[in-house]
Amino acid sequence: MNPLRAYRSTGADLPFGDPRAAHGTATSGVAMEGYFYRVTDPATGRVVIALIGVNRGPDGPWATLGLASAVADGPSTVATRAVPGAWSDPDRLGARSGDAFVGHDRGVDVDLGPGARLHLEIDEAVEWPHRAFGGSSVFQCVPALNQYWHPWLLGGRGRGWAEVGDERWEFDAAQVYGEKNWGGGGFPESWWWGQAQGFDDPGACLAFAGGQVHSGPLRTEVTAIVVRLPDGRVVRLGNPVVSPVRAQVSDDEWLLSGRGYGWRIDVVGRAPLARAHVLPVPLPDEGRNTAGDLEHLTGEVEVTVRRRGRLVWSGRSSLAALEHGGLARAEAELRRRGVPPGATVHAP
Repeated sequence: MNPLRAYRSTGADLPFGDPRAAHGTATSGVAMEGYFYRVTDPATGRVVIALIGVNRGPDGPWATLGLASAVADGPSTVATRAVPGAWSDPDRLGARSGDAFVGHDRGVDVDLGPGARLHLEIDEAVEWPHRAFGGSSVFQCVPALNQYWHPWLLGGRGRGWAEVGDERWEFDAAQVYGEKNWGGGGFPESWWWGQAQGFDDPGACLAFAGGQVHSGPLRTEVTAIVVRLPDGRVVRLGNPVVSPVRAQVSDDEWLLSGRGYGWRIDVVGRAPLARAHVLPVPLPDEGRNTAGDLEHLTGEVEVTVRRRGRLVWSGRSSLAALEHGGLARAEAELRRRGVPPGATVHAP
């Protein structure tokens, strides 16, 4: 293995590298490479998410697959699988698990059985604009972190359809978002995440992610906020020294405030715990999924962006994804709902 591939197999990327490509090969590399797509259709109030975790297990690669949907103030669905066999592209964005999940930078196809299918084509993609660093900023250069994050797609036009239970949803001009997360040490004990489109201005996009990151003796809590403004500018805050973000997250509220480079971004998210999907996260070394994630598909979020004290943009969406993850938190919520032990997923 050449030195660059060996370095990237730890999960790290050099400045001006491409975090979208897989970090390893079939025999070595990070424990998990995750790919996430989100479709927001403001005209109908519908949201669909699709995900794959390409995991390195004791018996070879395996996949965590998921497809979930929701309607604002309406019903929701969720389907997940843990299946043998998975592949992530070492040269560009791409992941596959048989015919059940095929994802790339132009769209995604998911087939988890009747009532759980998605065909998405992405046009007019708005990709991450900053070439030097991705969503993890300078932390992307640190080898062997437990988690890295990169929101590679911040908008575009989504066309296609979804089978949701007994319904078929068609969409022609939906808003789309895509990201990757990967790492060698599994998920943190606790993490928080959010993403929103469906603002009054269709060009606006919000994404944030935070939690405990560590590599050997290095251990710190980091939260990053990314906002694509209606005029096309993309602002990222979250470097602990020069643009720190403060996060207060509870079962039903997400409060974030970040400052740096003359910018200030404030985010307020709200969603009732009872409306959260319980989703699985992989335990790569054990070759299985476990309940680990509480995710809302249609929460409320307000964003305010200021530049040197002057209001630049503010927006509100009722189609926001809001997440508070943690194995103990997810297990406690399943017990509160009376779900039998051993379950890894539950729709509200």
